[in-house]
Amino acid sequence: MTKTHILSVSFILMIAFTFSIKAQTRETTPILLEKSQAVDKKAMANKVKAEFVHSWNGYKKYAWGYDALLPLTLKPHNWYKKSLLMTPVDAFDTMILMDLTDQAKEAKELIFKNLDFNVDMDVQNFEVSIRIFGGLLSAYELDGDRRFLSLAEDLGKRLMKAFNSPTGMPYRFVNLKTGATSGPESNPAEIGTYLVEYGTLSKHTGNPVYYQTAMKAMTALYALRSPLNLTAEGINIETGKVTNPISHISGGIDSYLEYMLKGSILFNDKQLSDMWIPTAAAVNKYLADQTPDGLWYGHADMYTGKISETSYGALDAFFSGTLALNNDMKRSADLQNSNYSMWMQNDIEPESMNYVTKKVENGSYALRPENIEGAYYLYQYTHDERYLEMGKAMFDNLVKYCRTDEAYAALKDVRTKEKRDYMESFFFAETLKYAFLLFDDSGKLNFHKVIFNTEAHPYKRG
Repeated sequence: MTKTHILSVSFILMIAFTFSIKAQTRETTPILLEKSQAVDKKAMANKVKAEFVHSWNGYKKYAWGYDALLPLTLKPHNWYKKSLLMTPVDAFDTMILMDLTDQAKEAKELIFKNLDFNVDMDVQNFEVSIRIFGGLLSAYELDGDRRFLSLAEDLGKRLMKAFNSPTGMPYRFVNLKTGATSGPESNPAEIGTYLVEYGTLSKHTGNPVYYQTAMKAMTALYALRSPLNLTAEGINIETGKVTNPISHISGGIDSYLEYMLKGSILFNDKQLSDMWIPTAAAVNKYLADQTPDGLWYGHADMYTGKISETSYGALDAFFSGTLALNNDMKRSADLQNSNYSMWMQNDIEPESMNYVTKKVENGSYALRPENIEGAYYLYQYTHDERYLEMGKAMFDNLVKYCRTDEAYAALKDVRTKEKRDYMESFFFAETLKYAFLLFDDSGKLNFHKVIFNTEAHPYKRG
């Protein structure tokens, strides 16, 4: 989708399918920074790169060949009974973008030597799709080795069996070897976050069945929206019944909204854009909540549109980037201001807070990327250096409170800064990638020629 700073009304109407009905102008609200200070982009990019190497070395030293490193006890950790090389696969494209040649080479050798999906174990369809399936596809696009594509297709065929339900919406869990499924009680994120990956696999293999499978699930889910065009948090994928009518942009719904827009852009799919326009309008009409101190998004009943819960958190912060991608720049900037204020209230953002009372509800911080992601998106469109300052402040605090002698650790509570013995693979795939790209001037990745999946794996447009 081509971005411009000024669009005529007629041009907006011509390409309305990639914009929200209430698209705003590119004038942005002042960011919550007291004074502007020049940011040394090169120094910051090098700093982020150095922290990636620091964390990767910790993984390599203590957890090589496992899914992840437990950063406090320095023990390896697997999600399931056999490693899926979660960290190496998730981190690989970040290494390519950072020009970490040696690290990329050793990760690639490990992946081709050890990664095997013919294992009798149940896996969570959503997480394995966005991390492993998605990571292998971006690795193929950036590296060019067809063995990445072969692994991606092998995994895709196994995961696709999760979609064998009466409605075409996927089960939450699938056995990689037997294809057995379980988990019919699901949510929009775990139902509708597959189009970007499956469409990319269809593009590279020439087999449309992958995209068709993901699209069938997406349209079945979209059909369950309320008359207000709001989406329910809880869905039974076998019966198609709503099990929880609360709607929001938080975890459980977030990436469904994200993929509706991103799929429409990446594949120039009008069916998706026709779904996105009323969905975005409903989200901005019923869930957006303008308070005296900023723009937030609450939780509401899908049938009445009445906000019932003023909860917002780290995962919700993704929406500022989605709004920017949708050319809704005023609203995107306002929301990113709120995101930043949420981060700086305790120097690190909480998992969730009450945006009216400002009380922390869930104080944990899992090394999440969405707040830095929002700053990255807005900087790409506006080149406003205040977003660099915002990113620097957040990353500096991340280093200050989450760095360990060997890696990085999540926080049990942002108020006490007590560390938790966990380092998610998305810290490599998303948090460090978005922080690096925010400051990187190498031109190795052209933001306007890629679409990121929800795990920050980039795919080429066109």
